[in-house]
Amino acid sequence: MPEHFPSPTACDVVTFELSLSATAKAVPEVRHHLDALGFEVQLCVTELLTNVIDHLGEGTPVNVRVSGVPGGPTRVEVTDPDPRALPALLDATETSESGRGLALVDQLALRWGVEQGADRKTVWCDLA
Repeated sequence: MPEHFPSPTACDVVTFELSLSATAKAVPEVRHHLDALGFEVQLCVTELLTNVIDHLGEGTPVNVRVSGVPGGPTRVEVTDPDPRALPALLDATETSESGRGLALVDQLALRWGVEQGADRKTVWCDLA
């Protein structure tokens, strides 16, 4: 399993950080580490991580970070090494086989966005 910090607890300022290779196998493992943070956090992390796998390739190094204060908003961040591959909110149809992940994030999040650096980008969302 990739290097990680202790799982968050419900009584502290929540900070969870995990550096890993984005693989299909890693997705359920990351979701398991986020059990205490609830379904919406798990779903957003899963969708953002899956976007990295789909658009940058299996094995891309990523950093997953979740932070917030209990009872307050939660920030989910997924950082990858490609500042040029930006996420796009698609208008998926009933028969589309893809394009729904970011739409789910868009519906669940108070807001979401991208922070670009010279050698990386972070896709983030804030959840209530």
